[in-house]
Amino acid sequence: MKIKSLQIRAARLGREVAGAGQLQGAKRPRGIEFLVYTIATECGRSASMFGFAGASAIGSAHLAASLGPFLAGRDVHDREWLWHDFRVQDRFWSLLPIYIYGPIDACLWLLAAEAAQLPLYKYIGACRDHVPVYVSSMFHQGAEAYVAEALAVQAAGYAAYKLHPPGKSVDEDLDIHAAVRQAVGARYPLMSDPVARLTLPQALRYGRRLEELDYLWLEEPMADENITALRELTRQLDIAVVGTEVIAKHPYSVADCIATQVVDAVRADVSWSGGITAVLKTAHLAEAFNVNCELHSTILHPLELVNLHLCAAIQNCSYLELLWPVEDFAFGLKGGLPIAAGVATLPDAPGLGRELDWDLIDDATTLVI
Repeated sequence: MKIKSLQIRAARLGREVAGAGQLQGAKRPRGIEFLVYTIATECGRSASMFGFAGASAIGSAHLAASLGPFLAGRDVHDREWLWHDFRVQDRFWSLLPIYIYGPIDACLWLLAAEAAQLPLYKYIGACRDHVPVYVSSMFHQGAEAYVAEALAVQAAGYAAYKLHPPGKSVDEDLDIHAAVRQAVGARYPLMSDPVARLTLPQALRYGRRLEELDYLWLEEPMADENITALRELTRQLDIAVVGTEVIAKHPYSVADCIATQVVDAVRADVSWSGGITAVLKTAHLAEAFNVNCELHSTILHPLELVNLHLCAAIQNCSYLELLWPVEDFAFGLKGGLPIAAGVATLPDAPGLGRELDWDLIDDATTLVI
């Protein structure tokens, strides 16, 4: 299968999404922005996938479309060669954002899986066909909102709940964490993600209190590139320290983080890490060191479904992550994600296993390149 063309759509959802302002910035237009990539082959096949839009869907669409000449005439099955060749070309001139190549790589895998008449996770190599799901909060203003949300998540059957605390003060954040633990009980899994806001002394205090509260992990307490401080934090704490989701150029960029125990578990996803190929490399590298690779939410549900296929194809991943409220981000897939009572069941249809919602895409499209 030779690649004939790459089409990029810039799109903006017409309705407001809870928390989208926190994700995109308060001055952005209402409605979340995204891209849709479509790779068409000379033999008439095509595959499409959503893509992250960064600060601007229109700007990101032009950057993504610049890869059309790079892909033209290449063989869909040469995923490994294309992945390495992209890295070389990107270094010499483009220096594209970390989210540009992932959907292209996903489309290549989907074309091959569909041609083989296999679900994506089976084509990669299945490890399981059910994956527990946890959800992550948006940023709220007080303990009451987090407690109510955690109880709703628990009642819905999800496997765990992760807090993104408000970050106004360490004391307030830790009080919120304690209130949530008291509300959900001693046995329900909880995690914390302060989103790189802490100093090393603050992170040590944070982590020690979370150990007392029996939280499962402390994620990105400091910036992922703050290697020395993260390594010292990991050395001193018993709670698992998790990171690396925003470090570009997986797996090479995270290799030393794994080998020298900068963190206890790494993060990767098909959007920001360079696609399925890169996530598999990172996950397998981590597995060789007996380290987990916990997949990071991609926000957009078509990409979350690709993440789910990867969760089912690697052994060292505990959960699929989604943002809460799940229904507010549930657009782009016909039939939605295959989740019931907090467990995702892998689809058995070839490729992605769900069709994209082209009516929604057409309505949301603002530019086609």
